[in-house]
Amino acid sequence: MAMDEKNVRMGQETEIDLLEIAHLLWTRIWLILAGFIAGAVIAFTFTKFFITPQYKADSIIYIFSKTTSISSLADLQIGSQLTGDFTIIATTREVINSVIDELGLDMTYETLVKNVSVTNPTSSHMLKIAVKNPSPQLAAQICNSLSEKLREQIADIMNTDKPSVVQRAIVPQKKDSPNTTRNTEIGALIGVVLVAGFLIVRYLLDDTIKTDEDVKKYLGVDVLAAFPYVRGIDSKHGKNGKAGKNGKKKKTASSGRVTQRQTLTTPVVKDSKTRQSTMSEESRTKVKETLAELAKEDLQETVEETTGKGEE
Repeated sequence: MAMDEKNVRMGQETEIDLLEIAHLLWTRIWLILAGFIAGAVIAFTFTKFFITPQYKADSIIYIFSKTTSISSLADLQIGSQLTGDFTIIATTREVINSVIDELGLDMTYETLVKNVSVTNPTSSHMLKIAVKNPSPQLAAQICNSLSEKLREQIADIMNTDKPSVVQRAIVPQKKDSPNTTRNTEIGALIGVVLVAGFLIVRYLLDDTIKTDEDVKKYLGVDVLAAFPYVRGIDSKHGKNGKAGKNGKKKKTASSGRVTQRQTLTTPVVKDSKTRQSTMSEESRTKVKETLAELAKEDLQETVEETTGKGEE
């Protein structure tokens, strides 16, 4: 039973008020908007000026040649199996290096093969060859050369005619990557998440008492009274609330009115098993004495202020 009460108490202490978090984010909406704009601007700038655009050219070949006759379902099944084999052949070192030699490219096999993709569209006997390059003209040239070298390699391996060309590559007019719009949207979202996360973490780590309601909520005690705390005037600077030479606030009769509130609360008796909010006779006496002293000081300041005005 005691363990259950302890778990309930710990659960209450660690409870997160979603309404308070929502209110916190709403009151700091300008910071979230600033994070949104900053993230979008950073992502747009980085994408636009620091990422090299890539252009993609593609061609399509049919694995059967013009002289190939398809007389049965078995021929179609064999063609489907050969498509996977031809996909592997397209990226072999012999095919890629022959393209590099033909076009006189200043790149290695590893560099070029990373920018080449060969796929087999679903339920088809075709190969789609795609090549990416910062130059749209060079992308089209490499793609067409690779298609031709692949056809020659297939014909040599299969001892048959070259596969048919369905589509030759043309010079692309639009870049394939990066996607500036998508990156800008992602950057804006990241900015919002970072700012909101920072605000929430700071809120959860802040355990200071700010209002009378916080005293009741977090300490479990009732506020008996709230009275003004009068800040002094620095005689050197002549402004309310300025610190003196010793770094402390000065309290004088000519000081301004309420700038901060102090609260008196019932004392808390707290141990590992119980948490009570009671006030003994001695505590009541101390509270009364404190209130009496505050009232006396306030009366003296009022008298001195009135006397000063009368002398003037």
